[in-house]
Amino acid sequence: MNFILEPWPWYITGPLLALVMFALLYFGRTFGMSSNLRTLCAIGGAGKKVPFFKFDWRSQRWNLIMVLGAITGGFIAHFLLSNPIDMHLNPETVNELKTLGFENAGKSLLPEELFAWDNVFSIKGLLILIAGGFMVGFGTRYAGGCTSGHAITGLSSLQLPSLIAVIGFFVGGLIMIHFIYPILF
Repeated sequence: MNFILEPWPWYITGPLLALVMFALLYFGRTFGMSSNLRTLCAIGGAGKKVPFFKFDWRSQRWNLIMVLGAITGGFIAHFLLSNPIDMHLNPETVNELKTLGFENAGKSLLPEELFAWDNVFSIKGLLILIAGGFMVGFGTRYAGGCTSGHAITGLSSLQLPSLIAVIGFFVGGLIMIHFIYPILF
């Protein structure tokens, strides 16, 4: 049971991920979570109003099952397999996070400073969620896919647009945490 509770090393998870990608490529499938939003909108009847949502969503049922598996796996991992130990972070990283206002850096995967219900239901928190949701939705559509789709499927099938998108994701994340986040919080 200890093997399941501890993080798995790269030499186990990497090949497992590669096997999944080989199977998806062999069967002509692509992996990505954001495409399921389009599928859900098509199921809900959005294709009657917007041509983008008018497609055969039944061909994407397998991907909806994958999303259901990701949600179920996350639930099981959090509620049944969580190991409540402190994370081992570099002391320099902990100090940098403290300067950004994170008091319990390394104590939780979900820092209270970001994920406490008080923060979510404040005016500032709601505005950040709405603006962030819009930017993620727009960015996903504009980039032609989400981070998992580009970074996992796109890079493994050697697509140049995915490489450019992944570089953009990382640059955007660095800009956010070093320049925008200190202004917001």
